[in-house]
Amino acid sequence: MLSDSDKTLIRVGHSPDPDDAFMFYALAKETIETGDYLFTHELVDIETLNRRAFEAELELTALSLHAYAHLADKYAICACGASMGDQYGPMVVAREKVAIEDCKSYTIAVPGTLTTAYLALRMCLGVDFDHVVVPFDEILNVVEAGEYEGQAVQAGLIIHEGQLTYGSQNLELIVDLGQWWYEETELPLPLGCNGIRKDLGQPVMDEVTALLKQSIVHGLENRAPALDYALGYGRGLDRSMADEFVGMYVNDWTIDFGEKGREAVALLLRKGYEAGVIPELIEPEFIG
Repeated sequence: MLSDSDKTLIRVGHSPDPDDAFMFYALAKETIETGDYLFTHELVDIETLNRRAFEAELELTALSLHAYAHLADKYAICACGASMGDQYGPMVVAREKVAIEDCKSYTIAVPGTLTTAYLALRMCLGVDFDHVVVPFDEILNVVEAGEYEGQAVQAGLIIHEGQLTYGSQNLELIVDLGQWWYEETELPLPLGCNGIRKDLGQPVMDEVTALLKQSIVHGLENRAPALDYALGYGRGLDRSMADEFVGMYVNDWTIDFGEKGREAVALLLRKGYEAGVIPELIEPEFIG
């Protein structure tokens, strides 16, 4: 057996939220054999990971599909590890119920301009709206307060567990972008993926992707301990809500994008390009 110093280091970046933690549970807690590979983990918000990926520092990293469109020269998409919103997804919320068209004149708190949530909202509104970038876990409080660092904010674009908890702060749902996308395309909204660095070479890319898939399947087959681990990143979610949230984003789509999921990714990238948000048309490359 190889010592750790002789193994190939795979630095992993993912978000500190329950679904990503659930997905990486088996690798983080070393409940599966990883052979010639040593995995280390960094938990960082998705927009930071998107930005860091331009330096190709991490061998395996969570990415927004929007960010991938700018990084296809450096990373390929693991066929496992998808976060798909199947008739649900990122949401726009506000203090008062208004039509989505009214938001065109709003300043909207967003979790980052490379997130797929931002891309989807740009396409939904059809305009380059005023926005302020806010850490994703502060957006609900910012909308409730109506300002961020002295700037008035009328609405927020929420991701992660905020999709389940916004009502507790008396906020109103304006649009669910996963539902909007489904009505436009009859496809799920591909939000996030795991990108694997292309300079690792095909054999390593294949083997690491296979280990990621094994970790996902292990979590799904050992749900209770995996959920216990994921609860550590739930930010106030009780066990039943954490289980619901994990089920939204770690499921059959996560084991493999499948034909429909791959179609959805290609369509998202094409529509983002046609909307002028993505600078060039990207054909997605999948590993596994």
